[in-house]
Formats: sequence, structure tokens, C-alpha cells
Amino acid sequence: MSTLLPADYHMHSNHSGDSYTPMKDIVESSIERGLFEICFTEHMDLDFPILEDVPEGKFTLDIPSYKKELFSLKEIYKDRITIKYGIELGLQPQIADINSNLIRENDFDFVIGSVHLVDKMDPYYPECWEGKDEDSVVKRYFELSLENIGLFSDFDVLGHLDYIIRYTPSHGANYSYNKYKEIIDEILKTLVEKGKGLDLNTQSMFRGSSFTNPNADILKRFKELGGKILTFGSDAHKTESVGGCFERAKEIALDCGFDSYFTFDKRVPTGHKL
Repeated sequence: MSTLLPADYHMHSNHSGDSYTPMKDIVESSIERGLFEICFTEHMDLDFPILEDVPEGKFTLDIPSYKKELFSLKEIYKDRITIKYGIELGLQPQIADINSNLIRENDFDFVIGSVHLVDKMDPYYPECWEGKDEDSVVKRYFELSLENIGLFSDFDVLGHLDYIIRYTPSHGANYSYNKYKEIIDEILKTLVEKGKGLDLNTQSMFRGSSFTNPNADILKRFKELGGKILTFGSDAHKTESVGGCFERAKEIALDCGFDSYFTFDKRVPTGHKL
């Protein structure tokens, strides 16, 4: 079995509105961690709600600037690491057509589709939860995830499927796959039918949680339903997070029945043994 860490296919730099880390620093940290391939997936969250600390356009990616720097670094580091050109699209029903046009007009290697909002509210902020039952907000998040992937399918993997659990008032204590099994299974079946994969996201684990996003029960169910494509993503916004907890995530993936993970080139997946 290979001792190499899986490729990190969910990374952000200062081209994303919530990161201040130079792209070059992320590349060099990846080399230090022993990664053979990475994919930057800078944020593009159109029609994101304007908040006190989220000015208009904060998550609108300057694609030409991003692409120019990435391809410059790709050439500089070509003998040390493979760098792929990706994007993380924020999915909302009202921008499905805009997202479709954006992807059609660009030549990304890899596209993550992620749901970061619940009816235009960011679960990171307490206002999303005030006066509401936690379970109903979580269920609504999954309902929107299913709606979004029905409206827009020009992505390769669904990002951090149970992302909202990072921000629940109970800090995930009330959460389980079985509680939302019916709606989560519909999401997974839709992904399988459309030939899409999951982003095995380790950010929560790197921050001290015991689980990845999605958690192991969802990963196992995805495999049972015929899911094949799995990418590993640290969701790094800083150098220290690159490849974070990938050793443990490999064990989880293997325990859930996966023996491969995937990388992409011009949207074409290639499997690699775990």
C-alpha cells in the first residue's frame, strides 16, 4: 500500500475572500507535507448575503487574477508538485443558471459544488439559529442541498455534505446520519445517478472534532449505494491546515469500503489506490 498522502483537492489562498495566505505559501507547505498533487479550489459564492463583516463581493472570485498566479506557480514548481486549477462554487437555487454559464466559460480541472447557506442565511452566524429548532435548520440545509444538485449538476464532487454541523448550537452533539437518513439518502442517490462524488473534508477533524464532513456513516452509505468518486480535502485556508488529518481520513475511507480516491484533469477523474 502506498505511503503517500492523498492529493489535497480542497484548498484556499488569498484569492478567496476568507483567506489571507499567499498561494505560494500553500504550495510550499504542500511540498513540505509530502503531497504529490494539490488542487486550489478558490471560493465563488455569488449572491452571498451582505453582513457587517461580509462586504458585497467578498466571495466573488477574480478568476483572471487567480488563474494567472496559479499557472505561474504551476510552471515554477512543475518538478516538485502537480498543481491543478479548481473552484468551489456556492450553490443556491436562484443562481443555478449563472453558475452553469460560469463553468461552461472556463477551463477548470475540478469543480466542487458546496452549500454554505440556509435560505440566504449563513449558519456560521448565531442569527441563523435564533428562535429556531436546531433539527429543523439542519433538515432544511439537507433539503436545499438536494434541491441545488437537482438544479445544477456541472460539478465533480459535493463539498463537505454535512457542513452545517460545524456550526450547530449543540456543536454536533445532537447530530447523526440516522436522524436525517431519508433526505441524506436522496442526496446520495442523486449523486450516484449523476456520476458525482463526495469531498472527504477534514477541516472539522483538524480543528479537534472526531469526525470528517461528511461523517463515516454517510461515507459508508454512499459506498453501499454505488458511490465511487471520493476526493480528499483539507479545506485549508492557512499553511498549517494543508493535508490536515489525512492519515486518519485514509483509515476512515478504507473502513467505509473505499479502496481508491480520485484526482482530476480537465474534469476527467483518475483513481488512485489508498
